[in-house]
Amino acid sequence: MKEIKLLLCLVILVCVSVFSFGQSRTVTGQVTDSKDNSPLVDATVSVVGKSVSTKTKADGSFSINVPSGSNQLRITYIGFQDQTVSITGSNVTISMAASTENLTDVVVVGYGTARRKDLTGSVASVKEKDFNKGVFTSPDQLIQGKAAGVLVINNTGQPGGSTTVRIRGASSIRSGNQPLFVVDGVPLSGGSARPGGAGSGSYGNDAGNPLNFINPSDIAGIEILKDASATAIYGSRGANGVVLITTKRGKSGAPQVDASASTSVSSLIKTLKVLNGDEYRAALKDYGLTSGDFGGNVNAFDAITRKGITQNYSTAIGGGTENGRYRISAGYLNQQGIIKTSNLKKFTANLTSNFRFLESKKLGLDINILVSQTDEQIAPISAFVGFEGNLISQALQWNPTHPLIKPGTDSAWIDPLAGETTINPLAQLRYFDDRAKVNSIIASISPSYKITKDLEYKFLYSVNRQVGVRRGQVNRLLNASGIVNRGAAFISNSEQTNTQITNTLNYNKQLTSDFNLNAVVGHEWLTFDSRGNSLNGQDFTNVGLNYYDYIGYSAQNTRGIGSSASPTTELQSYFGRAIINYKDRYLITGTFRADGSTRFGENNKYGYFPSVGVAWNASSENFLKNNTFINNLKVRASWGKTGNQEFPSGASLNRFGFGQQSISRAAFGNPDLKWETSTTTNAGIDFSILGNRIFGSVDYFYKKTTDVLFEQTIAQPAPSGRIWINLPGYVLNKGVEISLTGSVLQSKDLNWNIGGNASFLQNDVQGLKGFYETGVLRGQGFSDVRGQRLINGQPLNVWYLRRFEGIDKTTGQSIYTDGGNTLFYSGSPNPKMLLGLTTDFNYKKLTATVNMNGTFGHYLFNNTAASVLGIGNLGTRNIAKNLVGTGIKEAVSNAPSPSTRNLEKGNYIKMANATISYRIGNIGNSIRNLNISLTGQNLFVITKYSGFDPEVNTDAGLDGIPSLGVEYIPYPSARTFLLGLNFSL
Repeated sequence: MKEIKLLLCLVILVCVSVFSFGQSRTVTGQVTDSKDNSPLVDATVSVVGKSVSTKTKADGSFSINVPSGSNQLRITYIGFQDQTVSITGSNVTISMAASTENLTDVVVVGYGTARRKDLTGSVASVKEKDFNKGVFTSPDQLIQGKAAGVLVINNTGQPGGSTTVRIRGASSIRSGNQPLFVVDGVPLSGGSARPGGAGSGSYGNDAGNPLNFINPSDIAGIEILKDASATAIYGSRGANGVVLITTKRGKSGAPQVDASASTSVSSLIKTLKVLNGDEYRAALKDYGLTSGDFGGNVNAFDAITRKGITQNYSTAIGGGTENGRYRISAGYLNQQGIIKTSNLKKFTANLTSNFRFLESKKLGLDINILVSQTDEQIAPISAFVGFEGNLISQALQWNPTHPLIKPGTDSAWIDPLAGETTINPLAQLRYFDDRAKVNSIIASISPSYKITKDLEYKFLYSVNRQVGVRRGQVNRLLNASGIVNRGAAFISNSEQTNTQITNTLNYNKQLTSDFNLNAVVGHEWLTFDSRGNSLNGQDFTNVGLNYYDYIGYSAQNTRGIGSSASPTTELQSYFGRAIINYKDRYLITGTFRADGSTRFGENNKYGYFPSVGVAWNASSENFLKNNTFINNLKVRASWGKTGNQEFPSGASLNRFGFGQQSISRAAFGNPDLKWETSTTTNAGIDFSILGNRIFGSVDYFYKKTTDVLFEQTIAQPAPSGRIWINLPGYVLNKGVEISLTGSVLQSKDLNWNIGGNASFLQNDVQGLKGFYETGVLRGQGFSDVRGQRLINGQPLNVWYLRRFEGIDKTTGQSIYTDGGNTLFYSGSPNPKMLLGLTTDFNYKKLTATVNMNGTFGHYLFNNTAASVLGIGNLGTRNIAKNLVGTGIKEAVSNAPSPSTRNLEKGNYIKMANATISYRIGNIGNSIRNLNISLTGQNLFVITKYSGFDPEVNTDAGLDGIPSLGVEYIPYPSARTFLLGLNFSL
């Protein structure tokens, strides 16, 4: 009887199971972005009330088995509002709206992550979809104009050229002002391994961009940490802000291939206005000059420029399971510069992978490898040679009546005129060769172990190595009297090796229903090593071979050998951070870091950097919880200290120089040298209103930098000329930052968003003893001239110049206030206002995006016009067009002088990029998410500045003191049109 009952129960259970199985059903569908109907990849689709879930594929599609009795699906995706939908059929389409307040986003904050709603500091996030579009070789160019308080300047139009990045202004006098860049948890040293030129010759001087080794297509997002609450976790390297770069990761699922290809055409935006051949002849006649007219009409600048063609290809494959994911990518860029012969070729490859092991999946392993090789051909453009050595100045100054080649030939190059040093710019291109190659690798391995559900230990070991070589030559056939002696050549090598060992414990636990704790403690050991060598020579026999391969054939007395090896810098750190969240209303963050560095004196090896931040989520209070106007309101405040150790390794030690037969003291050591410290106070508000259709933030900051690092000149006679000290006094930076984004139109097929940010900055120096000079102005009539000062009561690098009042109608000479005997403080090169604007318009599958940026309230010195195109050139070289036809005849003998005559307002607003794209979608079963786009980059600039580009920063520093706002015969900017294609397989 018992057996029969048991059998009956089994039969009933089977029948129930079969019935239930028969009632379950398969539901398919697609998840898209409501803004442009593009598919959302890797969104989570789950059955409400059941442990059944799946992920969307590359085209946003999904298929899920829904048990009987279940009639709702829940869809979640980072950065979008969660959505629950009813199942009314076998196929559903879900259109998700972006979570404009992004409170659920997980933000990278240094040695861990945090929910955006838990942040108490000032952190700006720029995701891939919001990056600038166009031809970019470096990640920092992707965020220009995208974050309040962040100034990004492209220092040169040279492919692969350097950039200047300032977060909330400059605060250091002698040390570096660039922020710390961190790639996937690996902090970078900040220097480029591209060697400089050696010996004589007009070798390009731009330092190169240290971020060139990263393919922008591999970047998922960039976080900018601005205040001390966010940056204190980086201690001695966080004073100038921190930029966290996160590369893309593989997603679980079947392997997916993503590919992109683009081609672009670049052309010169603007050149300086000089006389053409007819105008030059008229000027000669007007001035009564009988020589200098050779009968031609030549545009030398057109002769050295071209349409630059760029090709850019990227491909990646990724996939895996929840326990093991990978992504492998490769990229190739071939960018022609608009100056003939200049070029950049870059190959990159990237591997990211993460795995979970053991049955409990408590053991994890992350492996990241990023490698690149850049090959550059560098144009002969340098601010560190006389104007005769710079290609740009040669083209501007070339007599427009004089042919560049002998009539009737295409190969007979004309030497400079008798008694002149102006070089034929076409000959300079032909007989000049400068090439650089840099190989880079960042490799990291990071095992981790979940000790408990809430506590995880992580170990990170990384190596960042860069090796650079540069070879250059000037052929002896190039007549360059006074610059090179019958040909010149050099070889330079450099290498940088940085290592990192980091141990962290991360604890994240909901302690009670009201309290959440997110904490991290850790220890870190970093080493930085750099060295280099060079060989150069002159006076070669013209054997038709590359001189740099045969330097041994140069004249022995012209050869030079140099080598350097900086003492290895070691940085040992202990750090911790705790974020406490009470009822999602009240937040407090405490951070502390202790850094010990071998760069500092024996008496001050360690620096200590605390910070505290608090925030109040007012919108979570009962009196605002159901408010239909205010959707989110958070008030923040923070205080903290950060440091700056970016000065030469070994600077605190006695240093010696080695000659062939002698040793001499090069610099005194300073055992009391200590940290440069910035103390920052920040207050801010984050808000969203009107159903989250308008959201933004407002921040006020006050930053005081003390114990400023400086290399002091010692009064002579003395055994050495310099010593590093901490200056008395301080640098103040304060300002207001505003970010605002709004949804103007929002419907199923049509969406229009407008966003912008504005920053109002003020900079001031106080407490210094005396003054310090920088801002070297170069060229004819500007020998050993400094145009900027550091002095109390003025902004950093304030202009200090004669005051120009006009041209005397009688004598044709310049008139200066007080006869030019008195110099005046004449404005700041530091922008007082930064502006970024963006708008995107989406109609069904069509998207249009426009990005603009600008700076205001500062002055630039047009050193090019001042020293290269003066009236004294007339009769032999070209002059600026604005020197004639003014009604006042300026005397040819009127010598150039550093004055406010060439100091101009640097205000500008630039159409940085505009893109129109069309999402074709899937083609057949193979091609998915096909998208075609057209982008215009640097379309136009609205400015009254008369130079090449108001976005300029020629290196005019003196003795290592940085400068800002000097334009001196730079590589000009380009306007670019790009056609791009993206798809998945």
